[in-house]
Amino acid sequence: MVINVKNWYRKKVDEITAPTKSDDEKTPVKPTVAENLEYLKSKLTPSFDVKYRKSEVDGIKFGFVMLDGMCDNELITEQLIIPIMRGIYETADGEKVLEAAADLISGSIDKSIQYELNASIREMLSGSLLMFVEGSERAVLFGVQKFPKRSISEPDSETQERGSKEGFSESFKDNVALLRRKIRTPVLKTEILEVGATSKTRVCIVYLSDRVNEKTLESVKKKIKNASFDVCLGSGYLEPFLGTEKASFFSGVGSTERPDVLTAKLSEGKIGIITDGTPYALFVPHLFTEYFHSLDDYLKKPYYAVSIRLLKIAAFFVGIFLPGIYVAICTFHQEVIPETMIFDICLQESFVPLPVMIEALIMHTVFEIVKEAGLRMPKSIGNAVSIVGALVIGDAAVSAGLVAAPMLIIIGLTSISSFVIPSLYDVSSLLRVILIIVGGISGFYGIMLVFATVIINMAAVAPYGIPFTSPLSPTKTGAWRDSVFRADWRTLGKKRLQTDRLDK
Repeated sequence: MVINVKNWYRKKVDEITAPTKSDDEKTPVKPTVAENLEYLKSKLTPSFDVKYRKSEVDGIKFGFVMLDGMCDNELITEQLIIPIMRGIYETADGEKVLEAAADLISGSIDKSIQYELNASIREMLSGSLLMFVEGSERAVLFGVQKFPKRSISEPDSETQERGSKEGFSESFKDNVALLRRKIRTPVLKTEILEVGATSKTRVCIVYLSDRVNEKTLESVKKKIKNASFDVCLGSGYLEPFLGTEKASFFSGVGSTERPDVLTAKLSEGKIGIITDGTPYALFVPHLFTEYFHSLDDYLKKPYYAVSIRLLKIAAFFVGIFLPGIYVAICTFHQEVIPETMIFDICLQESFVPLPVMIEALIMHTVFEIVKEAGLRMPKSIGNAVSIVGALVIGDAAVSAGLVAAPMLIIIGLTSISSFVIPSLYDVSSLLRVILIIVGGISGFYGIMLVFATVIINMAAVAPYGIPFTSPLSPTKTGAWRDSVFRADWRTLGKKRLQTDRLDK
């Protein structure tokens, strides 16, 4: 029966979907300008922003193709077209003319030779100027990109008190340049791959060659090359392919919007993945303890960093367990409530017509709705929505007897705790719902069973051979100098952490 339903569902999916196919057709550059331009027009027409131009100098024909809005028109005119058109060519041989024309261009402009038309089209659509010469079976691409982009600004999702105010942007080259500014060493390597059968999105793999694990590096490259989807619009498209294959609440892939954070990860031997068009960079492998680290931890005194990390850990557990424990206590384990509080709690809950578990689920759902509305609305309106949802609706619900005041306090404290670690919010939200249901059905016993299951699941995850719970389990004593606790920079600065050694 199950197999028949599964086959029926797959058939219905096949009816409205089509497999993604990559256009890997190899078409060599033609010897005549007219043939090359005709091929490009057959591929790109109708496209109003693709500009074609034919020119002739001393009987030698030139062809130029560019994408309007992606190129610097002034740079093209002054440093490309004018020098080429005024050039003196001593021969009519297309290959020699092409080389001579390319040599006339300023060395500050990127130049590359291409023998294949479809690859030339992809580079042209990225903002390069494409040039053909009559009699040559090669094309020249000039890097003259100039397209609208957001300036470098402070990241919204990873605000730091004393850290840099620079964050990644959607510009691919700017993001790599930000890393180069912080790591001025030849061991920083950058490799380009393409993903997406249609989008041909560029993905840059960055690493330090003197400390990266070669096996991990090859595995990352292989996974990116084998990633099968049609269009890649962000780094999140790649995350499922880079993460662990085991089902888990947690991901072995980290993300950051800050170049200084990615620089720190690269210095530990990790691998960064920068996707064109998105301000979020990925890095692998990612460990559980890193969720509780921030750049400010390393810019302040060690004792303060330790206290902040312990506070984050406490907030994480409060955000997950507090509602479930409260539901379990009110439903099954009233004996754990102090005598001075039990009467007030029972009195408040007696006015609510719903069971405590249903009450908690409703309040959690309402909070998620308010949070989502505040996030998606314009900032000026979103703040007002959050205030109305938190104050007016909450106070009215308690006054009307729909929600007990203790439950409102529990959900409010839980929600605030969840925002202490934004990268774990999705995990906290899901586990919170599970624990509320389990706590309302089986009390503390069910909560402990779920907790044990999550711990076992975490321990079973090992992204790229590194245990996700390392250095806590298996215990790596040497790595404890920067896990929950943090040593002084006089200790940390002497020796750097090597992530690949955590699996030994």
